[in-house]
Amino acid sequence: MKKGFPKTVAAIDVGSNFLRMLIGEVSPSGSINILEDVFKPTQIGRDTFATGAISLQSVRELCTTLQGFRRLMKDYQIREYRALATSGFREAYNQLYVLEQIRVRANLDVEVINNAEERFIMFKAIRDNLSDIAEMRQEGILIVNIGMGGVEASIYNQGMLQFTEHVKAGSLRLREILADLERTTLDYPSILDEFVESKIYLLEPVIRSMKIKNLVGLGGELTLILSLCQRENLTREQNYLPSQALLGFYSKIRNMTVDQLINRYDLHRNEAEILLPSVIIFTRFLEFTEAGGIHVPMIALRHGIIANMVDEWFDTQRKYDFANDIISSVWYIGRKYSIDEDHAAQVANLALSIYDQTRLVHKLGEREKLYLQIAAIMHDIGKFVNMIQHEKHSSSIIRYQEIMGLSKRELNVIAVIARYHSEREPTFNDARFKALKDDDKTIVSKLAAILKLADALDISHKQKVRSIEITASGDRLGFRFYTQGEILLEAWNFENHCDFFEEVMGVRPAIKYKG
Repeated sequence: MKKGFPKTVAAIDVGSNFLRMLIGEVSPSGSINILEDVFKPTQIGRDTFATGAISLQSVRELCTTLQGFRRLMKDYQIREYRALATSGFREAYNQLYVLEQIRVRANLDVEVINNAEERFIMFKAIRDNLSDIAEMRQEGILIVNIGMGGVEASIYNQGMLQFTEHVKAGSLRLREILADLERTTLDYPSILDEFVESKIYLLEPVIRSMKIKNLVGLGGELTLILSLCQRENLTREQNYLPSQALLGFYSKIRNMTVDQLINRYDLHRNEAEILLPSVIIFTRFLEFTEAGGIHVPMIALRHGIIANMVDEWFDTQRKYDFANDIISSVWYIGRKYSIDEDHAAQVANLALSIYDQTRLVHKLGEREKLYLQIAAIMHDIGKFVNMIQHEKHSSSIIRYQEIMGLSKRELNVIAVIARYHSEREPTFNDARFKALKDDDKTIVSKLAAILKLADALDISHKQKVRSIEITASGDRLGFRFYTQGEILLEAWNFENHCDFFEEVMGVRPAIKYKG
């Protein structure tokens, strides 16, 4: 039995359109029992997408609602919680002030996550709420997550993540952007449809080429759309929305105003305003596939938050599956920039081997190992821009990616590691390195020292080193190389980077044997 369990936890989604809190009990085995699910509408997204900032009135209402959430948490004697904010906060220029007011008034620490982190957490909830997900991932599946600010489209095939893209075309953002046009045209749905098409048209040929037969929908009030289709007798399915039902519902609501939707379906205005944009986006993506409808797993960000907390406490299979998904998405980015895949794979394998065999020296963990693997795969990605000083371009490209499950701070760490994979060494004269926190400076230096050695051992891009065996003796690390072909150039380059490794780690690499 896991010590300290069962334990009651809370997951808070500070969303753009609604504030939601899920309270659940985590058992000693890691299973989750939902105890309570509460929500309250908010104007955060509407403010941000229209003006770039969260209004004072919205901040006051936000703090009042979160104070209520805090009282409910106290009733349940909850100590473990995680509160996340998404696009409505991400794009607000006054987010820091608002976060501080929440901390002071509601005694809650809210973390703003990026698109890739949001997608990662949402996907974690799917595994426990969609029974056929493993089979779908093998035969091919498109997952479309409609947020208030953007749309995420991801494709799995043969069990691996093959493709993932983010488009700033969320349901609430569309409503705010086209608000003026809605008041001046009699055919607003057609305008909205055309605008959606203009945002996602580049995804269409990629998705169509993969002949996807399974589509999973998240966000966009899809659960509400399914329930309304059931109410209209368009379908009796419980967790599946047939394409004909979706098209029939679109036909029914296409020319209805927001007020008419509110009156007909007894909706809150926040729900009614995003209904048509969401239906149009889901319809468009469904047309790109060979699927007969949309699987509706009935989950949201708050379910994924608790699943992610469980993964932090338990050694779950889901944790390893999603680590593989992160690496798959990194390879996808690398291929977009035409990296030398054989070289990248060789450097990554050598770097991970050195990392594992020198754990007693660097004393870093599994998360840092992931940073090293990503940096190794992407270290030469900057050559797509320019061969000269490509490491600078590699760093810039990585910094501005959205890699599933990685925070902005983690992406920055990986970017700086890649910057120092060749001749350059970390220095306080470099603004990017100087700006890092002290702990991150240490992580970057240690991982860059390992990456330099690994990259040196494939300087010829011919993958001559098959494996490495490392033995420790005092202040020396003996490296035995098992090779195919002469490695005189690789050994020379390896020795050129030993000084930095010794400076950072306190022990010196030495070539023990080549052969």
